[in-house]
Amino acid sequence: MKWLKGGAIALVAVLVAVFIALATWEPFFAPTSTAPEYREYSAEIVRDEFGVPMIYGETDADVAYGVAIAHAEDDFFTLQDVAAMSKGRYGAIAGEDGATFDFVYHLLDARGTAERKYPELPADTRALFEAYAAGLNQYAEEHPDEVKLGNLFPVNGTDIAAGFVLRQPFFYGLGNVVGPLVAGEELRREFGPDIPGFPHDGSGNEPDAPATADEVAEAGDVAMRNLVLPWGEDADHLGSNAWAVSPERSGGPTTLISNSHQPLRGGVAWYELGVQSGEGWHFTGANFPGSPFPFLGHNEDLGWTNTVNRPDMADIYQLEVNEAGTQYRLDDKWMDLETKTVTLPVKMGPITLPVRRTIYRSVHGPVIKNDKGYFAIRYGGMDSVAQLDAYYRINKAKTLEEWQAQIARMAIPSTNFLYADKAGNIAYVYNAAIPDRPDLDIVQANWRGILDGTRSDLIWEGTVDYAEIPKLINPASGWLYNSNNEPFTAAGAGSDLDPSDFSPVLGIERKQTNRSRRAYALLSAAEGPLDRAALERIKYDTAYERAGYVADLFDAAEKLDVTGNAELAEARDLLLTWDFTADNKGAADAIALLMIRDFMSAEYNNKNPDEMPDAAEYLLEKRTHLMTHFGRIDPPMSDLLRLRQGDVDLPLDGGSDTLRASTTWEVQDDGRLSLVHGDSFIQWVEWPADGGRVRSESVQPFGAATTRPDSPHYTDQMQLFVDHALKPVRFWEEDVRKHATSTRRVTNTR
Repeated sequence: MKWLKGGAIALVAVLVAVFIALATWEPFFAPTSTAPEYREYSAEIVRDEFGVPMIYGETDADVAYGVAIAHAEDDFFTLQDVAAMSKGRYGAIAGEDGATFDFVYHLLDARGTAERKYPELPADTRALFEAYAAGLNQYAEEHPDEVKLGNLFPVNGTDIAAGFVLRQPFFYGLGNVVGPLVAGEELRREFGPDIPGFPHDGSGNEPDAPATADEVAEAGDVAMRNLVLPWGEDADHLGSNAWAVSPERSGGPTTLISNSHQPLRGGVAWYELGVQSGEGWHFTGANFPGSPFPFLGHNEDLGWTNTVNRPDMADIYQLEVNEAGTQYRLDDKWMDLETKTVTLPVKMGPITLPVRRTIYRSVHGPVIKNDKGYFAIRYGGMDSVAQLDAYYRINKAKTLEEWQAQIARMAIPSTNFLYADKAGNIAYVYNAAIPDRPDLDIVQANWRGILDGTRSDLIWEGTVDYAEIPKLINPASGWLYNSNNEPFTAAGAGSDLDPSDFSPVLGIERKQTNRSRRAYALLSAAEGPLDRAALERIKYDTAYERAGYVADLFDAAEKLDVTGNAELAEARDLLLTWDFTADNKGAADAIALLMIRDFMSAEYNNKNPDEMPDAAEYLLEKRTHLMTHFGRIDPPMSDLLRLRQGDVDLPLDGGSDTLRASTTWEVQDDGRLSLVHGDSFIQWVEWPADGGRVRSESVQPFGAATTRPDSPHYTDQMQLFVDHALKPVRFWEEDVRKHATSTRRVTNTR
């Protein structure tokens, strides 16, 4: 028995040692960064009555250093997540979902791209990023109790650049290519009309393609499936609205309305701030965690906002690989297939598992291996960090010409830009670093299908010229808008671009959203000036057009056979009384809200007609939900849809894909829908017609300190947001200081 007891003790000791190793290994084996070279920084952080910071500094770098500290004071929690993503370590914080980002981080070679390209940026741009990194490092050093992952800091400019490389391609839908290839799902890509050989049903089934989408992705690696799905359907709900109106059409000021739809929390949630330096940088707007500058907003002279666009910016190549899987053929040569084994940390409770994955790469780009072979991906913006410099430059542009010169670099991979300035100019640019594909015969190269990876003539270099992409400057209508729709409905009849003027090889999307249908109709019908009151009615419109997926839903409901099914008949009859508005007034608003999102999701994700939701099944499901939690199927919609943060719980209006957007929600234990994505940062900017100084207002759903429950600015904008109200933006220094509630000087020390 002694030997048995001794063996048990030894086994326990081994298990304890294994547990300790799994609980502690990751920080010690994780790649570390060298802190930026020391330099002195000094910034002043002045916060207004809503806690929004204006950061002052002698140099732009001083300001960037202050931006990092101010943001960390409000949301260091999320900044750490972004820092972990930029090092391929997010799985050590967020488990499987975090490992998703880490896998793609390695697949896209985010670190390698940053290391190669970041040193090539202009010195003043690099100085901005090094200063920002220094600010994050200082905050982490001064608040060690808030750091949630060992050896995460220090960070440097290369780390910040790697985060940009990782995130940007997914705004234009790269996840819709990567995900299906890895997970074994149907490849969903939108197809435009009038392209020989391409259907416009969004089915993804292309005639005469070398391989079908099903053949490409069939029987993918089940273990990797979970590493890709988080970039699935929810990513397609990222949207936005934007409007620009000339002084002639407004009857007063040049107006720019920014209405971005982003997640209300997390790594791509907006953070409001202002900056001003002695080097001429003076801007107010919002950024994402991990950026030293705003991505949208305005300076004294001009401003812009963005909406997501979805051009076809990714091409897929099937490789011919030798039996050993070590080489692929390109023309008449065999090339070595690059391989690298990476370790993904996956936190599971108190331990972190090391998960090994092999990453492949060819001259085309990243390579994904599945049961049907090896498939390379080449995409717009690949192997570039030039957007870091372009965003910085447009922050400091003073004229339309200066601003457009930076956009024309095609450095920012994708996003629609809506622009306005004090001179009365308005502009819309369908910005996209669209691949400069060879204009080959459609039979030779089906750019929307699976390309022959053995042909070097199909490997494009660079982007199309700026002159080739859609843009409108000062249209006769006097207004411009975008709501994630095609660029050919932007300015009204007589001012819109003609799609036939643009090559189909560009892969420009040809879609409308309900928001675009409503905005276009309301703007086009306006007979008087598009003044403040008229634009507010449009911005907060809660109506649906009976078109697209809304028509599909109601057509299906009207055709339902409800004979013998009283519950289905009751739900169907209620739905058919709906007045097509999500304004909290109708008895059918709640059940319509629940139904709409599923049909919208199916259309946005290019699902086949036979994959659309079953109207009867969904009606019964939604009826059950309402009866379970409300005891009735016609509760006020405002009882169902809520804006929640901490102890504050407020009613909301609007719906999925209305101009007043309450797009995505989380179903909570009490059956209420807590908004997680939709209207987020809203900014209303006006340049007076008399040449006076720019003025603006804004609002966020919660407040400036989104992850600080003890802060008075954790929830202080919620009522404004619910009431369709805005707060003043403190842009001019005398106004900032007059309304300051705190002023703090920050400096760095060794």
